[in-house]
Amino acid sequence: MALKEMYDYLSSTTVNNDVTLSTPTPQDMLVEKGTKNVEIHLADDGSEERIGLATGSVFHATLLWAALPPADAGTIIDFYYSTGKGNGRLSSFKWSHPTDGHTYAVRFDCDVERTIRPASIHAISEIRLKILGNI
Repeated sequence: MALKEMYDYLSSTTVNNDVTLSTPTPQDMLVEKGTKNVEIHLADDGSEERIGLATGSVFHATLLWAALPPADAGTIIDFYYSTGKGNGRLSSFKWSHPTDGHTYAVRFDCDVERTIRPASIHAISEIRLKILGNI
C-alpha cells in the first residue's frame, strides 16, 4: 500500500451492477491519472483566470496486458459487453484494484480491444476505467 492512494480522495458510492471485476496485475503498466476539474481562461495580455468547477478529484486507471490466458482476457471482454456488467461504457460496476487492495466503483472509459496471437496468447492493449468512488 502506498502512503496516499486514490481511495483517500474519493467518496463512497454505489454501482449500477453489483459485480466485481478482478483483473490480473498488468504486466506492462498500470497508470493512475488524477486531475482536478479546473477551467483556465487566458486573456490577450497573458493573464489567467482559474475557475474550480468542483472540489473533488477525477481519477482514471489505465491497464495494459501484453499476454493473458484466454480466460482472463475473456473475463475483461465479458465485463465490457455484458448488459449485467459494464454494458460498454454505460453501466458502473466494482473493480478490485490489483495492487492497492481497495475496491472502486468504475465505468469503462474506452472501447476494449483484444489481440489474439499464435498459441492462443491474448493481449488487451489498453483499458481505461473512470474511477467513480469507493466501495
